[in-house]
Amino acid sequence: MQNDGVRPNCGIVGVFNHPSAAVICYYALHALQHRGQEACGIVAACPSEKSNGHPRFRWHKGRGLVLDVFSDSRILTDHLQGTAAIGHNRYSTTGGNSDANIQPFAIRYHAGNLALAHNGNLTNTRALRRALQEEGAIFQSTSDSELFLHLIARSKEPSELERIRSALRQARGAYSLVILTDTALYAARDPHGFRPLAIGRLRTSQGSDAYIVASETCAFDIVGAEYIRDVRHNELVVIDAQTVAEGTIRSYPIEEVTPQARHCIFEYVYFARPDSIVFGHSVDKVRRKLGKNLALEHPVEAGTFDKVTVIAVPDSGNTAALGYAKVNAEENGIPTRFEIGLIRSHYVGRTFIAPEQDERAFKVKAKFNPVRGVLEGRKVVVVDDSIVRGTTSRQLVQLIRAAKPAEVHLRITSPPITHPCKYGMDFPSREELIANHHSTVESIGEYLGVDSLAYLSVQGLLDAVPHDEGIGYCTACFTGEYPVEIELDMSKYSTEE
Repeated sequence: MQNDGVRPNCGIVGVFNHPSAAVICYYALHALQHRGQEACGIVAACPSEKSNGHPRFRWHKGRGLVLDVFSDSRILTDHLQGTAAIGHNRYSTTGGNSDANIQPFAIRYHAGNLALAHNGNLTNTRALRRALQEEGAIFQSTSDSELFLHLIARSKEPSELERIRSALRQARGAYSLVILTDTALYAARDPHGFRPLAIGRLRTSQGSDAYIVASETCAFDIVGAEYIRDVRHNELVVIDAQTVAEGTIRSYPIEEVTPQARHCIFEYVYFARPDSIVFGHSVDKVRRKLGKNLALEHPVEAGTFDKVTVIAVPDSGNTAALGYAKVNAEENGIPTRFEIGLIRSHYVGRTFIAPEQDERAFKVKAKFNPVRGVLEGRKVVVVDDSIVRGTTSRQLVQLIRAAKPAEVHLRITSPPITHPCKYGMDFPSREELIANHHSTVESIGEYLGVDSLAYLSVQGLLDAVPHDEGIGYCTACFTGEYPVEIELDMSKYSTEE
């Protein structure tokens, strides 16, 4: 449920061998805006006559949306002019929201320039940070992402590739990374592959191949890139001049033994755009299957009404609601029609100023407006992706009730969220989760003000997602089963208040 506590994790992008690399990054970040609205930035490798043939790394970062931070096009075409660049959309998980935490991070160390953008959350942050500080490291941010720079810069390995591999082997938890050096673009996913990362290719106007790496393939579509494949879990890939010349992307394992993947199942439920390919599969198809399975598990009968009206909470609930309506009608044999019952405004910023009434209630009204002619007097099924705290869900139900439907039934395409995520999603603590404050689903439904409430089961969720060989899923937010050991009180390491 939007604005109810689940916040998108970050979006990252890297571009290599394109004459307008920063511009490509800009459009890709725009497509990935849903993954982070707090801040964004781009680092570009720009030609320089004063650096012995090495590029000069320049950057531009700031708080706000991509369109606002890069409102002056000259930043991209002049200041960040170069053939390689990386970018980042931020929503803070570990570390605070100070300007020092805005990515990408960039440094110059004994081996040259180094820049990095990170999506995910490390689970051994405190231990790594303490060890590095004891060795004399000075941190410029409170983000766990900065740890990678220190680990690479302090590595004693002889080559750039091995320095990066050595750093990654010391990290635990979730990371998808793009790393830019003087000569190459590196991309990596942690051994369990929690967060997504895809590789694409596009042709430049000069007729050569350029490469792009991004969190989701919707970033490829906007720049006309072809999806090649995902960066695999436990994989470090190198894209450099040799890649351009030979058309081959070199690949190296991070750990010697590759464990079974544990993809974040919530990427399919909520985070990713439906037009993206994530973990090698169409998000739209998975969300339709989520809705179909939900209808099989929890149908809504028409009863004394001529039909059931199914509506979605836009945008993440749209395709799931289509799947629900189809199965409720065709397989359950219940007269059902999908309708557009909520209109969403896409222009409500995160710094919204509310008048003198309940701020959360007004934000819901500003973001959604019910279509009274669709809802009035109807038996309405509202399909949404999740319930976290429940406060926004309750306000939305009240908004729908104002349109005078006869009944309101809420159906959720994921199980109850009972545990916080430790791998890069901003879930609240267990104490804030509504599922931990009510002993039954019926009790939650009463609090929300609906005639009935039902969640998709864990098994129904798992049945809806693809199952490739060697691929499993992280369901910790629903089950409490964390695939990677969690550092105790990991959120308290930060010195930022």
